[in-house]
Amino acid sequence: MTARPPQFVMLADIMLGTDRVFLIGPMGSGKSAVGKYLARLLRLQFYDSDAEIERRTGVDIPYIFDREGEAGFRLRERETIEALTAVPRTVLATGGGAILLAENRRVLSERGCVVYLETSVTQQAERVKQGRTRPLLANVETATKLKQLMEERSPLYRGIADIVVVTDGRRVRVVAEEILRQLPPERAGG
Repeated sequence: MTARPPQFVMLADIMLGTDRVFLIGPMGSGKSAVGKYLARLLRLQFYDSDAEIERRTGVDIPYIFDREGEAGFRLRERETIEALTAVPRTVLATGGGAILLAENRRVLSERGCVVYLETSVTQQAERVKQGRTRPLLANVETATKLKQLMEERSPLYRGIADIVVVTDGRRVRVVAEEILRQLPPERAGG
């Protein structure tokens, strides 16, 4: 990793009041990659709620969907988000559907700065082609399903976002640095 520009080191040191940053957005928006980079800039811990669910259960997300359905997964996700949003000095990347439950939206809003990584359906489709299996995209036409999910979820993302950053065609570093510039200096995370 290259050295952080001095202005970002200074900003990170000032950001002590914003000790919890929660990234929301659709699958393929870059929450995990941006979250890891942002956590390094802010000198905070990084968590990914999906990875934490997998760590706690010992199985992957598709297996949970197969065995428990989406409802079972959402219950596990709610418990995980409840726990991780209480951890101080954290950047948390949530799953794309984390905002579906009102309880998740409440704890995300109350406990930290919520950043919506906005991404077009075209960019999402390009990004989700690579990488891990996504249960909601199994056996469906990807672009159609992503469009449907975006129509359902976009108002929920926007409804709790303190900051909105567009990620289409942008590098992880650029997105993370934009978030850093927009973070409110005295936003209390808990």
